[in-house]
Amino acid sequence: MKQYKRLQIFLLFLFVCLPLFLPAEPTRAQAETPSDDDVNRIARQLYCPVCENVPLDECTTDVCQQWRDLIRQQLSEGWTEEEILAYFVAQYGDKVLGEPPRRGLNWLLYLKPPIVILIGLILLFTRFKHPRTNPVHDDQSDPYLSQVERDLKDRK
Repeated sequence: MKQYKRLQIFLLFLFVCLPLFLPAEPTRAQAETPSDDDVNRIARQLYCPVCENVPLDECTTDVCQQWRDLIRQQLSEGWTEEEILAYFVAQYGDKVLGEPPRRGLNWLLYLKPPIVILIGLILLFTRFKHPRTNPVHDDQSDPYLSQVERDLKDRK
């Protein structure tokens, strides 16, 4: 009887604890449909392939609607924002990005404004620090100027 009891305890232990040691496959809940805000957050960073200079989130063409639907599908499949942007760059090139990638000569686009502002500030500083003086005109150097000065003196 004691062995029967031990066998029951062993079997109970086996059925309770064995599933803890087996690899479990994660269960996935049904993915939520991404909201329009989630889709537009990514679409705002892309430009329409058909219309010039129109962001994807504002474009009303059928192609752009298909792109937004593709973004929604990719988001529901668990793609990250970077993966989605990389997908579109791989398909259509860097021209679809709203912000040029920071590599190669594109760095000039990011460095040019601060450099121009710095040069402008340096020029302004040197101009105010060392202002140019107007040369004094002799009366004989410009007869018209001499005549104007005489007329002004006579008027007083």
